[in-house]
Amino acid sequence: MDSLQFSPVLFTLVSLFVSIIILLFPFRKKLPYPPGPKGCPIIGNMGMMDQLTHRGLARLSKQYGGLLHLQMGGLHVVAVSTPETAREVLHVQDIVFANRPANLAIVYLTYDRADMAFANYGPFWRQTRKICAMKLFSRKRAESWASVRDEVESTSRQVLEKTGEPVNIGELVFALTRSITYKAAFGSSSNEGQEEFMAILQEFSKLFGAFNVADFFPWLGWIHARDFKRRLARSRNSLDGFIDTIIDEHIITRKKTRESLDSKDEK
Repeated sequence: MDSLQFSPVLFTLVSLFVSIIILLFPFRKKLPYPPGPKGCPIIGNMGMMDQLTHRGLARLSKQYGGLLHLQMGGLHVVAVSTPETAREVLHVQDIVFANRPANLAIVYLTYDRADMAFANYGPFWRQTRKICAMKLFSRKRAESWASVRDEVESTSRQVLEKTGEPVNIGELVFALTRSITYKAAFGSSSNEGQEEFMAILQEFSKLFGAFNVADFFPWLGWIHARDFKRRLARSRNSLDGFIDTIIDEHIITRKKTRESLDSKDEK
């Protein structure tokens, strides 16, 4: 009789416990991933990373369809290979897929995506884009890029002068891009500092694409974390120091120009 009297209390406690479990850990059925090559446990498809070129992905799309799934450790990657699916991703659902994935190096070197290239779509990105459109890509600003047009013309003349001779187009394009990037970013007509700036950018590019085990297996990030973080800190400090030097030079130049104008007005 005692056990029967306590059964409603026990039933209430069990029901409450089950409800809490359901609320905290909802048993929702996950949607299936798109078809793709079957990977190994834990590492997934990382064993075929050397095959994932544009041609390799094209071959896989013929076998698994225009939307295929690959697992890279703890990351799930989807490759789009048909015009219809690409239009759906890039045009119809562009806001949903607007955010770019960022690894640990990108997050650290860009101060947690504080730039237009890797910032998530939102108020900050829209404000940054507005500033670029008004201050950097405006018509008034474009008219002041005469030196950039001169660089393009100079490169074109170099190619024309070597008609009938072998020309290293890659080297010329890299030199042109280096010069335009430096002059557009810092407003300097001098070539001084370009080598240092491009060396910093090349190191950034290497770090952006460097293999870091923590990007695929976060729980293994301790393996070479110290050396990798030291390299990240050194690169970011180099760029910060370089930009600080450019800013100081601009401030000094502006101050000297203002003092010169003031002295002329006094005369």
